[in-house]
Amino acid sequence: MKCPKCGNMETRVVDSRIVEDGRSVRRRRNCEYCGKKFTTFEKTGITDLLVIKRNGNKEIYDRMKIKKALMLAFAKRDFSVDQIEEIISQLEVNWLSKGKEVDSIEIGDDILNLLKEIDMVAYIRFASVYKKFENLEDFKKIIENKGGY
Repeated sequence: MKCPKCGNMETRVVDSRIVEDGRSVRRRRNCEYCGKKFTTFEKTGITDLLVIKRNGNKEIYDRMKIKKALMLAFAKRDFSVDQIEEIISQLEVNWLSKGKEVDSIEIGDDILNLLKEIDMVAYIRFASVYKKFENLEDFKKIIENKGGY
C-alpha cells in the first residue's frame, strides 16, 4: 500500500480489525520509510451490479458516486463517514438481493426514503438535487408535505 505522505510502497500492517459486520477490514499501517501511520479499508468490490440510467444506458455501479452525494447531503450535520458507509452497505445488500441490475430511479428513491427516516435536512438537500428543484416553491412543497414530494 502506498504511503499517503511520501509515496513509498513499503508499508507494514500494524493492526487489523473486522468492521461493518464482517463486510470490511480496517488496517492500521506504518510507512517503513517516513514512519507515517495511516488507515486503510479493505472491502469487497461490487462489480456485478449494473445501473440502468434514465436514458436506458447501463453502467457499472460506482459506490463513490453515492458516497459523494451523501457526504454533500450530510455536510456539517452530526453524522460520521462510518455511518454513511453503513448506509451505503445496507442499500447495496438490498439492491444485490434483487438481482444484477438496479434502476437509477430506484437508487435515488431508496436513498430518499432512508434519508427521510434519518435526517430531514440531509433528505431535503439530497432531494433538491435528485428531484432537480428549480425554485423556492419546490423547497416549500417538500417541507409542507413533511418529506412527501
